[in-house]
Amino acid sequence: MNARTLPPLALAIVLATGCTAQRRITITSDPPGARAWLNDVEIGRTPASAAFKFYGAYDVRLELDGYEPLHEVRNAKAPIWEFPGLDLVALAVPGRKQVEIDWHFSMAPTIESSQAPQTVESELLSRARLMRERLADGSPSTPVDPAVPPPAEAGTPTEAPSQTPADPSTPPATH
Repeated sequence: MNARTLPPLALAIVLATGCTAQRRITITSDPPGARAWLNDVEIGRTPASAAFKFYGAYDVRLELDGYEPLHEVRNAKAPIWEFPGLDLVALAVPGRKQVEIDWHFSMAPTIESSQAPQTVESELLSRARLMRERLADGSPSTPVDPAVPPPAEAGTPTEAPSQTPADPSTPPATH
């Protein structure tokens, strides 16, 4: 080999064996063992791990008996070497790049699992009686927010800015 073929050959070897990126999202939960979904694809029970291709927002859903279902949106952020422009330089560097994104979730127990069944039943019945009384009295079933005006009743004119109907023969005004 002469000196002229060595640099192109070295460059070809570097580019052929260049950087490969392995990307994984790992989901853990407290307590472990929850069924996990990533963008509506079940990936297993926590701790669960899945490969991914794209950075950005992911829907995460967890379910476990005795715990409230959990649904959150999490963002998978790209490392600096995967930013446009820098990714070409990183691609030329031999080696393997690994991106590990770890998300941990704490799940809340359901009321049924945290209290005695008699307590849950009595609280449910008392809330039902209260709702029945409110409906019978004609009082609102939900708390009234004084900042929000009540909806207009049928047949009651609502206040709207006064506008004259546009003449269909004239073109619309441009600002």
